[in-house]
Amino acid sequence: MTEALEPAAKLDLAYWMRLTRTLDDAIVAMWKQGRGVGGTFSGKGHEAIAVGAGYALGEDDVVAPMHRDLGCYLVRGMAPERIVANQLGKAMGVTSGRDANLHGLGDLSLNILGFVSHLPQSMPAALGAAMAFQYRDEPRIALTFVGDGSSNTGLFHETLNLAAVQKAPFVVVVENNQYAYSTPLGQQMAIEDIVVRADAHGVHGEIIDGNDVAAVYRAVAAAAARARRGEGPSLIEAKTMRMLGHAIHDGAEYVPRELLAEWEARDPVVSWETKLVGEGLISEEMLSRLHAECREEVEMAIEQAEKAPLPDPDTVGAGVYAP
Repeated sequence: MTEALEPAAKLDLAYWMRLTRTLDDAIVAMWKQGRGVGGTFSGKGHEAIAVGAGYALGEDDVVAPMHRDLGCYLVRGMAPERIVANQLGKAMGVTSGRDANLHGLGDLSLNILGFVSHLPQSMPAALGAAMAFQYRDEPRIALTFVGDGSSNTGLFHETLNLAAVQKAPFVVVVENNQYAYSTPLGQQMAIEDIVVRADAHGVHGEIIDGNDVAAVYRAVAAAAARARRGEGPSLIEAKTMRMLGHAIHDGAEYVPRELLAEWEARDPVVSWETKLVGEGLISEEMLSRLHAECREEVEMAIEQAEKAPLPDPDTVGAGVYAP
């Protein structure tokens, strides 16, 4: 796949982002209704980053998403019913009932590394995969996502430094959503742009509009191409906004309402759909059908997940690697 987006690809991105938003809204609603056994998170506002990055990767590439990258899991082939079932603690869930939220959605058959909830601990895991590809002379890359708060940790810098020294086929996407839990950017760091840290480590750096799925796709596709040519890692700072709290139990009262309103006007899903209507690639009628199809797909996923059995208590030790 080239860095240019063909009309069919643009429509694909519209589908994946709308499906992501629909599933995200449904999971949040279920949690509020008490239909679930764990906490949950929302990626509202992050759809362009998760979908655009996931769509730019090759089938054999490895990705380590976060809890706000629902769209990446979907694009990589994880069925919605498995994700919902995981939220409900069901046996058909990705973790077979062992982690009842959006953490731990790893599936190596889909080349997805399980999310390590303490950020940015997925970084060294993904770098390990990238270095393995390098050692085996395989044309594969590894990509992971981190948040703005993660970029202030020692592990972020240690991993990026090692990746640079090794010229590993590694891409890091920083989802700069303005807040590390409840701490705004101005109280986290004295720099305006996180990407300057790329220069400090000698890796390619780029800032993109994280609400523009085409910009995300192009940046990640270009970074992946550089990595495959042996030109080393890239750090992409995608600027966006977390539209809900850190988790759904967090009302985010600390976020100024006017800031949310500003970013709501730049909604990545709605903006992309509006763009495609303007380009004549999709009509309002087709868009309505797309919304209905995504709702039906999510409703079917919820129905399957709710009907699925809970895990057999006798299997509680299965897949546990430490006593």
